[in-house]
Amino acid sequence: MMIDFFGVGGPPNIGGPKKVVKPQGGAAGETKKSDQVEFSSVLQHVNKAQSGSSGAEIERAARVQQLKEQVANGTYEPDIHKVAASLLQYLVETNQKV
Repeated sequence: MMIDFFGVGGPPNIGGPKKVVKPQGGAAGETKKSDQVEFSSVLQHVNKAQSGSSGAEIERAARVQQLKEQVANGTYEPDIHKVAASLLQYLVETNQKV
């Protein structure tokens, strides 16, 4: 249906079915093109860095498991000087923020 106001036609087929045009293949020399995605070199480097850090994550998980076992057995003995230095550093940093 088309409405004509003073010689100006309105938009045709409002809300009507849309015609879908399908490309016709079959020509002998045609090759089908497919979509391709190419990531930037920065993203590729990030992906490599993340996959490379999995070895470090495995080592860390093994160390954490070892420490958990030592704590459970009562054989864990932390270095008291490192603990004190870390505690003092934490106290200095938190006092500066206040």
